[in-house]
Amino acid sequence: MSRYLLFVVPLALSSASTAAPRDNLNAAARDFVRLELAIGEKEDGYIDAYYGPADLKAEGQALAKTSDLPALQDRAQDLRSRIAKLAAENPRRSRFLQAQLTAAVTRLRMMRGEKLSFDDEALGLFGLRPKLKPLSAYDPILARIDKLIPGKGTLAERVDAFQDGFLIKTERLKPVFDAAIAGCKARTVRHIKLPPKERFDLAFVTGKSWSGYNYYQGKYHSKIEVNTDLPIRISRAVDLGCHEGYPGHHVLNSLLEQRLERGRGWAEFSVYPLFSPQSVIAEGSANYGIDLAFPGPQKLAFETSTLYPRAGLPTRDAARYDALLRAMKDLAGSRMTIARAFLDGRISEAQAVELQRKYGLTSEARAKQSISFTKQYRTYVINYGLGEQMVKLDVESRRGTAARWKRFEQIISEPTLPSDLKSR
Repeated sequence: MSRYLLFVVPLALSSASTAAPRDNLNAAARDFVRLELAIGEKEDGYIDAYYGPADLKAEGQALAKTSDLPALQDRAQDLRSRIAKLAAENPRRSRFLQAQLTAAVTRLRMMRGEKLSFDDEALGLFGLRPKLKPLSAYDPILARIDKLIPGKGTLAERVDAFQDGFLIKTERLKPVFDAAIAGCKARTVRHIKLPPKERFDLAFVTGKSWSGYNYYQGKYHSKIEVNTDLPIRISRAVDLGCHEGYPGHHVLNSLLEQRLERGRGWAEFSVYPLFSPQSVIAEGSANYGIDLAFPGPQKLAFETSTLYPRAGLPTRDAARYDALLRAMKDLAGSRMTIARAFLDGRISEAQAVELQRKYGLTSEARAKQSISFTKQYRTYVINYGLGEQMVKLDVESRRGTAARWKRFEQIISEPTLPSDLKSR
C-alpha cells in the first residue's frame, strides 16, 4: 500500500510539471511581433518603427530566413484565429491585434503579386472602404479660390506663384523650424503630460517622395526629417512641427511606448507596421493636431509674430495667404480621388499629374512629387484626409478645449482602431 502511494504521487507531480502552459494574449502578442518583423525582412519599409527586445528582432529575422511568403501568410491567418479565441481576456486588445493581422495578410497577398482594387486594398490594409467624391465636386471650390487669387494664367499657376512669395530661404530653415516645433510643443504640454526626457533630432534631407517623416527610435526619441527637394513655404513649418512632432507622431509613439509597451507589457506596441489600421489613427491625429494646437486665427497670429521675422518675410499678405490655405484644404479629398483612378488603371501617370496640378493647385514639380508618393505608398494616401476627418469628428463631438484634448490623448495612447472613432 505504501509502495503504491509512493509510486502514484511522483507520477501526479510529473504530469503537472509537464502540462502545457495556458495560452494568453501576451504570448500571442510576442508571436505577432516576431511575425511582423519577419514580414519586414521581406519588404523594405514595411516596419516603420521597432524598439522592442533584441531577441525578438533576432527571432523575427530567423523566421524570415526559414519562411517564404505563403508560409508567413498562413502563420498570420492562424495567429489571427488564435487571438480571436483569446478575446475574453481583453476584447479591445484582441480586436486591435486581429485588425493588424488582417492588414498583414492583405499586404502579404499583395507582396505575392495579387492585384486588389483601390477600395479592397484600403479595406484590407487600413480597415476603411473610402467613400470618395468625384472630381467635379471640387470645381466650386476652385471657382471660389479663383476669386481669391485673380490674375493672368491658369489658376494653378497663379496660386503657385502667390505661394512662392512665402518661401523660406535655406539658411533660415533651421531657426524657423526650431521655433515652430517649440511652439507646437508648448501648446501640447499644456494639455498632455509627456514622458520624461522625450526628445527629437531634426534633419533636412533630399531625394524623398514625402515632405516630412518621423522615424521613432524608442525611449521617447524621434528623428524628424524634412525634405528640401522643393522649396519650403512658411506654412509648412507649423504643419510639419505639429504633424511629425507635437501633438503628432512623436507624441503618439511616445505615449504608446510609455503607457502600453512599458506600462502594461503589451509587446505589440513595440512594433509599428506601416500598412495597418494604426496608420489611420497616426496620420489622422497628426493632421488634426495642427488645428487642435492652433485653432481658428491662432496659427496665423503665431506665424506672423514668431516665424515670419525669423524667415525674413513681410507679413502684408499673410492673412490672404492663410485664407488661401484654408480654402485649399477643402480640396484635400481630390488627391484620394485622383489616386484611386490612377492606381485602378483608369488614368495614366501623366494624366494623374495634370489632375493633381489642377485640383491640388500646384506646380508640375510638386504634382509629380505627390504622384510619386502615391506610386510608392498607394492607398496609404487615404490616411491623411479620411483619418483627419474621422479624428476631427470624434474629438469635436466633445465640448470645450479641455475635453477635446483629453479625448485626443485617449485616441493616441490606447489601442485605437478606426472603428472606435465616433463617425458622426
